[in-house]
Amino acid sequence: MTASAAHRPWRAWIIASRPRTLPAAIAPVMVGAAVALHDAAFQPLAALAALFAALMIQIGSNFANDLGDFHRGADREGRVGPIRVTTAGLLTPGQVKAGMVVVFGLAALAGLYLIAVGGWPILVVGVASILAAVAYTVGPLPFGYYGLGDLAVFVFFGLIAVVGTYYVQALQVTPLAILAAVPMGCLITGILVVNNIRDADSDRAAGKRTLAVLLGRRGARIEYSALIGVAYAIPFILWLGLGLRPTVLLPLLTLPLAIRLVRTVTVVLGPPLNRALAGTAQLAVWYALAFAVGLVVG
Repeated sequence: MTASAAHRPWRAWIIASRPRTLPAAIAPVMVGAAVALHDAAFQPLAALAALFAALMIQIGSNFANDLGDFHRGADREGRVGPIRVTTAGLLTPGQVKAGMVVVFGLAALAGLYLIAVGGWPILVVGVASILAAVAYTVGPLPFGYYGLGDLAVFVFFGLIAVVGTYYVQALQVTPLAILAAVPMGCLITGILVVNNIRDADSDRAAGKRTLAVLLGRRGARIEYSALIGVAYAIPFILWLGLGLRPTVLLPLLTLPLAIRLVRTVTVVLGPPLNRALAGTAQLAVWYALAFAVGLVVG
């Protein structure tokens, strides 16, 4: 893979974009659009612009993470995760930085339309999202190195992504939109938790104090299980608490996959966690799809 990417630079950019993480951008937008459909407020152009901006911010975040971990020495020899293009020499730091600027610029272009639709709240959210994506591992106080990464992912890639997608269509925020954002925040944070469990040893050696380092692998595994549990509790709250129709329980169809992932994450170490990470991303998409169908049909 390394040699091939060295001869074909476009492959290096694909590796740097981390395609397996992109469901983290797609799933919450899907749910936000479904809530808008449920409320008869769906605006397809706004939803597509939100999806494009979310994908660009996710890719830009991945570029920034690659660059920040390279400068701080987090991607050391013996790391069990996927290849990192800057550390492996597939792309120079300058190239990765330029790529980060380009994709964030594309996100900003989509954001201009969304700002025209949704006004100044979208400007605030957009600027904050890009700054958070960069500040995760880049800058004088990268919060990903101080145990705040999980909270940031929950807020920006979960709550804000779903509620923001809904807002640019409905121009309001409702309890349903907020509650629908919670399971997506949990599942997408779960992707990061698996990543941090896998990299706990190398992160500790590099001084990167993720929650998996601060709590230990056992604590991080409990966190992962709790996130999955909350995600599957929300449909019942929507059904019994908000009075939505039982179709909102469709995400329960994905529960067998979730149970298998919890079992895997609680017992394995090393490279097998790469499959669990990809599986958690897939779970987020399948859950989001079932959730969206349940909301729309209901």
